[in-house]
Amino acid sequence: MTLEKDLVEYIAKSLVDNPDGVSVNVIEGEKSTILELKVSPDDIGKVIGKHGRIAKAIRTVLSASATKTGKRVVLEILD
Repeated sequence: MTLEKDLVEYIAKSLVDNPDGVSVNVIEGEKSTILELKVSPDDIGKVIGKHGRIAKAIRTVLSASATKTGKRVVLEILD
C-alpha cells in the first residue's frame, strides 16, 4: 500500500509551504486502508482548499489509484 502513501505524500508536499511538516500514517484494515495526513498548522488550509475542493480532489485521485487493489482507501486530514 506504499503507492497510495507515496501519492498522498507527494501531492501534499507539492501544495504546502513547509514540506518537512508533511507526514502520512498508514492504518491497514481488512477491507480498507486509512491514510492519516498530517501537515503543519499553517498549511492545513492549503491541503483542504476552499470548500474542501482540494481534499476532495486528492481523495478522488486516491480512490482511482486504489481500484486495482480492490480495497477502499480513506484519507483523513488531521489537524
